[in-house]
Amino acid sequence: MAPLLHFGQVVGAHAHATPERAGAADLARSMTFRDWHGRSCRLANALLGLGLGRGDRVAVLAYNRIEWLEIYAAAANAGLVAVPINFRLVGAEARYIVGDAGAKALIVEDALWPMIEEVLDDLPFGTDTIVWIGEGAPAGVRPYEELLGQGAETVPEAAGAPGDPWCLMYTSGTTGSPKGAIRSHGSQALMALTTEVELGFSRRDHGLLVMPMCHANSLNFMVSLTYCGAPVTVYDRRSFDPEHLLRALADGIATFTSLVPTHFVMMLGLERRIRDSLNPEKVSKLMISSAPARRDTKEAILDYFRNSGLWELYGSTEQGWATMLQPEDQFSKLGSVGRECIGSLPIRLLDPDGNDVGDGEVGELFSATPYAFDGYWNLPEKTAEAFRGPHLSVGDLAWRDGEGFYFLSDRKSNMIISGGENVYPSEVENALGTHEAVKDVAVIGVPDEKWGERVQAVVVLQSGRQASEDELIAWCRERLAGYKRPRGIAIVAEDEMPRTATGKIQHRKLRERFGGDQ
Repeated sequence: MAPLLHFGQVVGAHAHATPERAGAADLARSMTFRDWHGRSCRLANALLGLGLGRGDRVAVLAYNRIEWLEIYAAAANAGLVAVPINFRLVGAEARYIVGDAGAKALIVEDALWPMIEEVLDDLPFGTDTIVWIGEGAPAGVRPYEELLGQGAETVPEAAGAPGDPWCLMYTSGTTGSPKGAIRSHGSQALMALTTEVELGFSRRDHGLLVMPMCHANSLNFMVSLTYCGAPVTVYDRRSFDPEHLLRALADGIATFTSLVPTHFVMMLGLERRIRDSLNPEKVSKLMISSAPARRDTKEAILDYFRNSGLWELYGSTEQGWATMLQPEDQFSKLGSVGRECIGSLPIRLLDPDGNDVGDGEVGELFSATPYAFDGYWNLPEKTAEAFRGPHLSVGDLAWRDGEGFYFLSDRKSNMIISGGENVYPSEVENALGTHEAVKDVAVIGVPDEKWGERVQAVVVLQSGRQASEDELIAWCRERLAGYKRPRGIAIVAEDEMPRTATGKIQHRKLRERFGGDQ
C-alpha cells in the first residue's frame, strides 16, 4: 500500500495528471500545476545544494505572496522542515524562534529585512544561507530567483516520509516564550482529507488564502484544497482592505475563503452603495473562526453571501481542527463551536482531578484526532503535560450540551484573541514587568467591536515611582509585536488589584471592571 502523499507529491501528482490546470496564484502572478511542481523541485534541489540535509530547518519570513506555496512544496520535496515566522514580530522574537528551532537557513522578503538586520550577528548561520525574495539583495545574500535557477527540475531523493516533520509552527507560549509545534507530513494529509469531507471541497472549488501564510489556518486550507486539485490564491495585500477583498470575492476570484469575524464585520460595514454594486454569487463556502461571532454578524454574512454556506470551527496549531459547526446548525446552536470532526474520538471534558464531567458542566477540553501534532520542539515535559493518552489539550475550557455540541466557556490560560491573533497575557506582563517603575501587572482581554478583543493592562507602580500610560505603551513598543501591545494601561493602587486568598490576581474581576465580564 502506498503511503500518504506529502504536499510536494500532491503538487507533483496534479502536475502529471493535469499539467496545464491552474494550481497556485497571488493577486499578480499565477502558476499551473506544472509550473508549481517544477519551481518547487528546483528550489528543493537548490536548498540541498547549500549543504542542507533531510530534517534541517529553514526559517521563512515573508508577507503573503506566491513564494510561500513554492517553499512549502520545496520543503516537502527536500525533506526539510519549514519554520514560518510571523511577520508581525520584532527582531528579538524572530531571533528566538530561529535559534530555538536550530534553523540552518532563512528565506526573507526584502521589506522585512530590517527585522533580521538588527539581529543578524546573533543568527546561528551566515549570510551564505540567507535567501532574499525581492530586488537588490545585500552582498553575500542569495537572491531567490537566482538560487532557484541553480536547482534541477527533478524530485530529490531526500523527500520527506509521512512520519517526518514538515513544519515547525511556533505558538505564543503561556510562560512567555513561544513553543514550536511539530506538524508532520502524514498529519497534514489526514487533516486535508477530513477537511474535504467536512466542507465538501472538490477540484471545482477555488480557495482564497487571506489569513497569513505563516499561520496554521492558511497552511491547513492550502493543503486541503490542493489535495483535491482545487487551485489556491494567496491574498497578498500587506494590510487588510475590506473593500478590496469584497470586490475580489464579487469578481469571482474564489469560491471559498476563511476569515475571522473582524474581517466580515469590516466588509459588511462598508457603505450600502458599495455592497449593493457587487455580486458575490460565486462564493459558495465561507469559514469563520478564531473568535466568537455574534448572531447579527452571521445573519449579515448569509444575507449578503446568499449562495454560500457558513462553517465555524474550533482548533489549534497543535490539535488541527477539533470541532466543526455545520451551516444547518449556525442559529439553532448559536455560540457553539460544533461537534467532533469525522474520524476523531469523542472529546473529553476533564475536571482539575482528571475526571470526566457531565453535560452542562465545564471542563478542560481534550480532543483526540488522527492529525494532532507530534509534540513541542525540544520540550518533552510540555508535550507530556498536553496529552492524556491520545487526548490533547491546549488549555481551553468548554461544556457540552445534551445533543453533543460544544461551547467554549473560558481559556485556562486567559489567552486573548485579538483580530485572529493569539496573545498570552504572561508574555505582555513579562515585558511590562521589566520596567523599573512597575511593581505588579495583570493583562486581560476586553471586548472590542472591531478586533473581538483588545489587550488591556492593569499596573501597580513601585512606591514613589512615576510612569505614564504613554511611557509604558512606548516601552512595550520596543519589546512586543504590534498585536500584543496593550491598547490601554490603567494605573491603579495596590489595594485595587483583586487577589485570591493565596495572592493570585483575579483576572475575571479585572475584566468585569475594565471591559465587562466575557
